Amino acid sequence: MATAARLGIGGPVGSGKTALLECIVPLLTKQGIEVAIVTNDLLTTEDAERLKSGGILPSDRIIGVETGSCPHTAIREDPTMNILAVQDLEQLYPNLDLILIESGGDNLASTFSYDLVDAYIFVIDVGAGDDIPRKKGPGFVQADLVVINKIDLAPYVNANLNLIREQAPVYRQGKPIAYTNCKTGVGLNEVVNFILERILFRSPLSIDLSKNTDFRTVQ
Repeated sequence: MATAARLGIGGPVGSGKTALLECIVPLLTKQGIEVAIVTNDLLTTEDAERLKSGGILPSDRIIGVETGSCPHTAIREDPTMNILAVQDLEQLYPNLDLILIESGGDNLASTFSYDLVDAYIFVIDVGAGDDIPRKKGPGFVQADLVVINKIDLAPYVNANLNLIREQAPVYRQGKPIAYTNCKTGVGLNEVVNFILERILFRSPLSIDLSKNTDFRTVQ
């Protein structure tokens, strides 16, 4: 049986992981990509229910996994629950191209096992402060792509976005970074094209989402 590409989405609570999925999944499916999602949460399947209610995919393409009180364990030390969920989706939908695995909210030390995923994205938000790059958390440093989200909030939380843009590439040592605003579409091109080109080996988007007054009209 063919297996789908697996991409992890990690990051702290409230960084915008689920919102990012709500934005990028319609853009991927519009490109003909067959997608499914596994979400992790502590003691609920609330993120899965949110995605199902949003209608971005048929509900049976979204599985919620309750990971208990150690969300990093389910994506790193013992990813068995997630692997089983992935296998269930592959059996139900043998033509899947991509399975997105959203971790439960964790800290800057959270990383994915490459036994579970082919690559992973780490999401932080500007509201957490402009010192995040300097903390050099393993998730931030090691992820295949870092998404610095909610850049529109910088002026309201006294975060220096220019400082983040200056320091993040230093600590990432050249690995890719996307600066995003999920409300306007800014930066989503970089995220979607990372998936298309680096994970699925397909052509990039031909439209610049940031130039749409409401990027959701192109989803």
